Amino acid sequence: MNKKDIANIKKQFKINNDLLKIHEIYNVYIMKESSEIYHQQSLPFELMEEEQKELFMDNFKKVLTGQLDQKLFELKFRRDAEDSSQLILHQGLLSNDTEEWKAYMLRMVEKMLKDKQYEMDVVVTFIRGEYMKPMKRRSEEYDESGRDNVHSHSFILCSMNKTQDPKKELLFDYVEKEFKYNFVVDPIINLKAPISGFLFPCFTDNAADVNRVLYSAGKANEPSYHFMEEVLNAEEIMTAHEDKIVFEEIVKKVTGDQINTSTLSNVYEEIHQVMEENEEEDDTPRLDYRDVEKVLKSSGVEDVDSEKVEDAFKTVIDDEKYEFKANNIIPKYNSKSIKIKTKIADISVSPQDLRYVRQVELNGKLCLMLEVEENAEIEGFEMIPEALFEKAKDHDED
Repeated sequence: MNKKDIANIKKQFKINNDLLKIHEIYNVYIMKESSEIYHQQSLPFELMEEEQKELFMDNFKKVLTGQLDQKLFELKFRRDAEDSSQLILHQGLLSNDTEEWKAYMLRMVEKMLKDKQYEMDVVVTFIRGEYMKPMKRRSEEYDESGRDNVHSHSFILCSMNKTQDPKKELLFDYVEKEFKYNFVVDPIINLKAPISGFLFPCFTDNAADVNRVLYSAGKANEPSYHFMEEVLNAEEIMTAHEDKIVFEEIVKKVTGDQINTSTLSNVYEEIHQVMEENEEEDDTPRLDYRDVEKVLKSSGVEDVDSEKVEDAFKTVIDDEKYEFKANNIIPKYNSKSIKIKTKIADISVSPQDLRYVRQVELNGKLCLMLEVEENAEIEGFEMIPEALFEKAKDHDED
């Protein structure tokens, strides 16, 4: 799935949307102490109160929120997995019987509990439904009430949410005109920040892919490998953060540990240009060792050849055929996404402005120099340019 596919299904999660039909919702409450199921409940989604529906709709959208390879990960199921989650989810998707569907979902819960201890009580929510995607518009003006033929997509979505202790509060009773201490013993289910979840199957354009599942992590670049490998039985993946680290290590292997800001700026610019040239494509462009070689050569790095770059791939990642996603290895291009840390101060610059930063040696001391277009201000005062120079040696001196 690309970000367009994800955005399309995410926007369907709203009340009274005739393009989305949620058939059932199934909640399972898990105790932290025993890792056992304390309670379970299922009912048709339409029978819930409107306020509850709104809460869950927002929760489901949270599951589908985030950047690909940072918080959302398209995973491929392992073919050799025992008690395959792919088979369990596929059977659940095809089932027309509520009790049978619940049994399949309970098997997924059992996998979540195996060899895992949660810090808080956890509520796992499953829904199954379908959303319809219009094949085309009748006119330029999009009319919600009139649609042509639609593509119907059946899906299962899972959301895992932790509980939190209720707050102790002091209330004022208007009738009795007195202050009262209020303490609720019931735990609060935090639907605003799901700690995990997934969507099955994945969708690309108008086609369902039952060989893949979209996994949602609780925090960016912090996926649960237990959930991905043991619960979903998925193949290993690289996060965007890990991708960037591997790319940097490969560049270091080719160029050495040191690189000037001008060259690094050129590297980012070359990759950004590749992304711009392919921005109309649905998938982000990928870079193999030949592409990395081309980027480094175009950026002014000397003594670069295919063999050297290929060897760097083998050494760092043990896979000379590995491909980087371009948007994973470049900082956000138009924002101050590059952090330069020193003992004196930390500064942030965008990749396109990195070329205006230099590390120079002046009078035997390392200095960080920023090229600016106008006088800088400090605490409301305009800074005065200073002339810095090193006195030349007198050639007449012995």
